[in-house]
Amino acid sequence: QVQLVESGGGLVQTGGSLRLSCAASGRTFSSYVMGWFRQAPGKKREFVAAITWRGGSTRYAVSLKGRFTISRDSAKNTVYLQMNSLKPEDTAVYYCAASRGTAPSRDYEYEYWGQGTQVTVSS
Repeated sequence: QVQLVESGGGLVQTGGSLRLSCAASGRTFSSYVMGWFRQAPGKKREFVAAITWRGGSTRYAVSLKGRFTISRDSAKNTVYLQMNSLKPEDTAVYYCAASRGTAPSRDYEYEYWGQGTQVTVSS
């Protein structure tokens, strides 16, 4: 089975930065889209960013583009989310996911999910 494990979350002050990691194992990921989603308390899960393993093409939530950057290291089977200029409203559990679909911003397209990592931005 595909296994995804997120790490790198923590507590940071407004304006700070964090880099999240998603370690993937169990299957070949060459045909997958890898995505990051987040969910804050009382809110629905929302799309953050996505990247293809094969070509490295990226997609971002319009409100986050410019502050967040998704990348991959194929040799390590790891996807990263660099988060800069963090705001309190970025506080959420961040999830890594893998999809074989064609709509990378839609959560229902993703087959596999990690357990999440907590990001808290203090003011």
